[in-house]
Order: sequence, then structure tokens, then C-alpha cells
Amino acid sequence: MKILKSLPVKLLLGLIVGIVVGLLATEGVMTVVVTLKYIMGQLITFCVPLIVIGFIAPSITKLGSSASRMLAVALVLAYVSSICAALLSMGAGYALIPGMNIVSNVDSLKDLPEVAFQLDIPQIMPVMSALVLSVLLGLAAVWTKAKTIINVLDEFQRIVLQIVTKVVIPILPFFIASTFAGLAYDGTITGQFPVFVKVILIVMVGHFIWLAVLYLLGGAYSKTNPLDVLRHYGPAYITAVGTMSSAATLSVSLECAKKSKTLRSDMVDFGIPLFANIHLCGSVLTEVFFVMVVSKILYGTLPSIGSMVLFCLLLGVFAIGAPGVPGGTVMASLGLIISVLGFDNTGTGLMLTIFALQDSFGTACNVTGDGALTLMLTGFAKKHGIKEEKIESVDL
Repeated sequence: MKILKSLPVKLLLGLIVGIVVGLLATEGVMTVVVTLKYIMGQLITFCVPLIVIGFIAPSITKLGSSASRMLAVALVLAYVSSICAALLSMGAGYALIPGMNIVSNVDSLKDLPEVAFQLDIPQIMPVMSALVLSVLLGLAAVWTKAKTIINVLDEFQRIVLQIVTKVVIPILPFFIASTFAGLAYDGTITGQFPVFVKVILIVMVGHFIWLAVLYLLGGAYSKTNPLDVLRHYGPAYITAVGTMSSAATLSVSLECAKKSKTLRSDMVDFGIPLFANIHLCGSVLTEVFFVMVVSKILYGTLPSIGSMVLFCLLLGVFAIGAPGVPGGTVMASLGLIISVLGFDNTGTGLMLTIFALQDSFGTACNVTGDGALTLMLTGFAKKHGIKEEKIESVDL
């Protein structure tokens, strides 16, 4: 049937099959699953810097003299979105946490089998290095009017599009299946999740509230219907839930955004890869609420308002530099958690544990929110008379 060939259905089937396998599998079967997941993860991770360079650098050159301005606008949008989401979460924390009966009873997880063999596929460079290289290369090509480099980047973009459509997207359902098989086998789904289900549900409501705010603002600013963008984001949301990585979801995010007739193609190619690395509103919202919960559990009190405001403002900066990989935000900001909020090793350990329980949903919020910011970029380009550059693309 045709519906079974669609990407959303494949992703859902991968999720369901993965959970069933994880619950029923023996250690020998899980050894195979873990090994396959490792290899697929290595391949996807290897492709991420190529995708970043292949989309951002050529898109900057096609923006021409407007490149620097559009980059500045994108950075401001990402930072403001993150800190506003953090402040919203902080307000909810002060309002809700004191009345909650939260217990710290995190059960130990079952150990996953070791990988049978390691097939390491190192990235050609870290994701953030690829991002900086893309920006500098694109801007320098525009400033020097380097036509040869611009043509090479355009060809490279078409090559990367083929890698995405013929390699990355086909293996994603299997990668998601192996991820959820591991979560079911080690007991995360059946054991640890119920302990913090109340907190996670509150955070998820916060995700949806913030996404509604972003899309309403994006629609109002661009004077378009934001649902024309949001309705295409189902596959990206599901993929992000499975991969727990904005970077690994990048190929599907591009596919979803390109289906919207509201978003300009050049803004999609520029904004989606960029925001995948610098816009982590869902992860920031989650982390703020969780640090308040952990503080209440371990230390019996919530952090002071002054400390939390400072933490939120700095966390927005750290989120821009955090890698779009599982746990990237909380790992990048551990220094803030220790220095600003005074957490000890027990606090940081518990923080990492409960953050991992919902990291997939925070990532899904990040990815879906990128569409709203790209809608704002489209509105900005139209309002300021920035001409659209036609970019040859491949049907995803």
C-alpha cells in the first residue's frame, strides 16, 4: 500500500517495532541491535557536517549582499526564542513546583550489551566547526565575488541533497527502531519514565505553548497562515523523538519545510540547517524546569530568582553554541549548573538522568520551532525587499 511507503508511517513503525523488540529480545539479539545502531549512528553523524556545509554556505552566497544581515537576524531570533522559553519555564517552575509532591526514586537501569565490533566513521570536522566554516566561507565568497567557489558550493549542495535522499532518509526508520529497542531493553521506558511522568508532562505542555507562541508570532509578522508550515512538520517531530538529535533530524526537517508554499526556498536552505544548531528552545525550556525540580528534590528549596534569571540569560548563549546532538544542551551548560546554581556531583548526575528521559521531546520542540523562525526570516526578507534566489533542489 502507498501509505506504508510514506516517511511518517515508516518512522512510527520503526518506533513500535523497536519497543517490541527491546521488551522481548535476549542479550544476543540486543548485541546485534546495539551494533547496528552504532554503525548507523556513525554514518548519520558523519553526514551531518556535510549537510551543514552543503546547505548553509551555498545559501549564504545566494543571499548576496544581504547575507550578513540575514545571519544577524537569525542569531537574534534564536537567542530571543531560547531565553523567552527559559523565562516562561522559570515562571512555571516557581508557580507549580512548590505544590508538587516530587520524589527522587530513580531505579537503576539494565545494562545494554557491548557493541560486537566498532566501525568508527569519524566526522570530517565537528558540527560547530562545519557551521563556522560554512558561515565564513559563504560570507567571504560574497565579499570577494568568488564566482568559481560559488559555483563549486552550488554543485556541492546538489551532491549533498542526493546523499540525504538516498542514504540518510532510508536508514532513519531503522535507526529509530534500534534506539527505542535500547530504551525498552534497559528499562528506561518501563522503569524510570513513570517516576518523573508528572514533571515531563508539564514540560511537554510548555513545549506546545511555546510552539504556539512562535508560530502565531511568525504568522502575524509574515502576514501568512502559520498552519501551512506547521502541518508539514509531523515527520520531523517523530524523527526528532526517535533520534533525540536536531542534527540527525536535519534531513527530514528540510524535507518538511520545503513542502510549505509559505516558506521561501532560499530561507529554508539557509535557516533550517542554521537553526538546527543554534535554536534549542525546547531543550532550554526543559533544562530550566528540571534544574528547579532537582534543586527542590536535593536541596529542599528553589534557586533564587536572581540566580535563575542569570542562568536563563547565559543558557541562551550556551544553547547557541551547543551541538544539536542528544543531550547537547545540558552537557554544554554543566558549568553553568555548577557555578551559577551551585549543584554538586549528585545534582548534576540526577539532572543528566531526568533530562535524558525526555530529551527526545525537547528535541522535537527545537526542530518544529525552527519552522516558525524560518517563517519569520521569510517575512523579514519580504518586508526588506530581499530578492529570492532560485535554488535548484531535488524532490525529497
